[in-house]
Amino acid sequence: MSKIVIYQVVPRYFGNNRGNPVYNGSIDQNGCGKLNDISLKALRSICDLGASHIWLTGIIEHATRTDYSAYGIVKDHPAVVKGNAGSPYAIKDYYDVDPDLAVDPAHRMEEFKALLERCHQSGLKVIIDFVPNHVARQYKSDVAPFGTRDLGSDDFVNQSFNPDNNFYYLPDQKLQLHIPPCPGSIKPYVEIPVKVTGNDCFTAYPGVNDWYETVKLNYGVDYQGGMTKYFQHVPATWFKMLDILSYWAKMGVDGFRCDMAEMVPVEFWEWVIPRIKELDAAIIFIAEIYKPGKYVDYLNRGRFDYLYDKMGMYDTIRLILEGYGSTSSITECWQSVNNIQEKMLYFLENHDEQRLASDFFAMDPVKGFPALIVMACMQTNPVMIYAGQELGETGMYSEGFSGTDGRSTIFDYWTIESLAAWNNSGNWNEQNLTDLQKKVRSFYQRILLLCRQEKSFSEGLFFDLMYVNYDNPDFDSSKLFAFLRKADHEFILVVSNFSEVSKHFCLNIPKYAFDYLNIPDGHSWNSIDLLTGERLVIGLSSNSPLSLTISANAGVLLKFSFDKND
Repeated sequence: MSKIVIYQVVPRYFGNNRGNPVYNGSIDQNGCGKLNDISLKALRSICDLGASHIWLTGIIEHATRTDYSAYGIVKDHPAVVKGNAGSPYAIKDYYDVDPDLAVDPAHRMEEFKALLERCHQSGLKVIIDFVPNHVARQYKSDVAPFGTRDLGSDDFVNQSFNPDNNFYYLPDQKLQLHIPPCPGSIKPYVEIPVKVTGNDCFTAYPGVNDWYETVKLNYGVDYQGGMTKYFQHVPATWFKMLDILSYWAKMGVDGFRCDMAEMVPVEFWEWVIPRIKELDAAIIFIAEIYKPGKYVDYLNRGRFDYLYDKMGMYDTIRLILEGYGSTSSITECWQSVNNIQEKMLYFLENHDEQRLASDFFAMDPVKGFPALIVMACMQTNPVMIYAGQELGETGMYSEGFSGTDGRSTIFDYWTIESLAAWNNSGNWNEQNLTDLQKKVRSFYQRILLLCRQEKSFSEGLFFDLMYVNYDNPDFDSSKLFAFLRKADHEFILVVSNFSEVSKHFCLNIPKYAFDYLNIPDGHSWNSIDLLTGERLVIGLSSNSPLSLTISANAGVLLKFSFDKND
């Protein structure tokens, strides 16, 4: 099986070429990318980069300040929408496509189905968000299948908790939003009784840092009653979520990235994921999860295929790139999840995190090169990149609801300059890219293709070489990271240099590595550096260190082949 490489796309700005966006601009002022902009040409370019999957972020209809009442969509009160575009995670209708993304909002579902077909035609599998923990405060489905009961429609709203309610309530209380005044509000937003806010905020006074635009879904856990679980019979919310997942799975979606999966009881996932896989066993489920103590439970019992590795590998690599961590900590990181390593999803960027090239992180996309090598080539687990990352996108804009924070906004209408340059009016080529952008994209393409095409990377064995080099005075174990990968009669030596200066080093390779990987010890080999194409004759022996020089912010990937009779 080829290694999974996920390319995350926010369609709202992926295809938006509108120049000179204005602060806090409307859709008319700043424009919005459309599903139709993600053309076959764009998709083939993503495939050429090395992606196997595309994560389409923000597909499902969510709350927005843009008025689509002409299309039968109830207008949202602006006080409970973040930004003009609104958060893709404040779901307003689980059964519908966001109208912002359609050239003709009346045919938004048809446009999504056409995109789904184009993705499959190009060879990409499609992942969309499933947001199970919370919905928009004014959730209302306009296009749910006949007979579907809307969320909350059968709730006992005078009860703070009932296992068959879809929401949690604060009876007889009125919502008091502690947020800045909202432009465009003619009448105040009124909610009586209060529905509990999505980030488990059991108060009538959510603040600006709460997920005040959302309400928490009830899966049968009484939060205010000692976290007692009422699963004697299947809670009503479970059945509604099963119907929603089935709806998209039957449409042909290949996977779900499950937002804040750890905030939903593992018993629900244990119940629902096998039922969806009965429809299609190949569908994958990815959990956004930040509590390492829950990892094994959500994999083994919850049946997830993959988990975010934010608290492990992402945080570790970030500290190294910012100059606060040592590359030796990478070993500690993978060892901490060694029994589930192949299930961990690696990434350097996503919509929640700051752009690597931003002023708040590494400030230079080239500094991310050694990290990409490690994340893509060290293990067989999936790796993900965020659209624009491969172009050195900085995210240094002040868009409106999102300030200048080094992130690409998910709340505002905006144009991402690097993506617009690559888009080049729908041509999706390098004509308008800077030399730096071309360099970064070329490097990403080389690494991502290698990690999928080289069997040693996609399927092979792994051997960490750091433990025999910690006390090696000729090897900087705080800036260099070295390992071996091997499949069949080929193996690859990888060394990444996280330093901003070139490093000459002598690398110890222990006898145990040769034995474990079944590689002849004490031979001279013909090798090729998979990054540069340079061919070298190299002697490898457990009795003699290997001497090499590696450039700043770079790596060497030396591939060796041997005959089975050697």
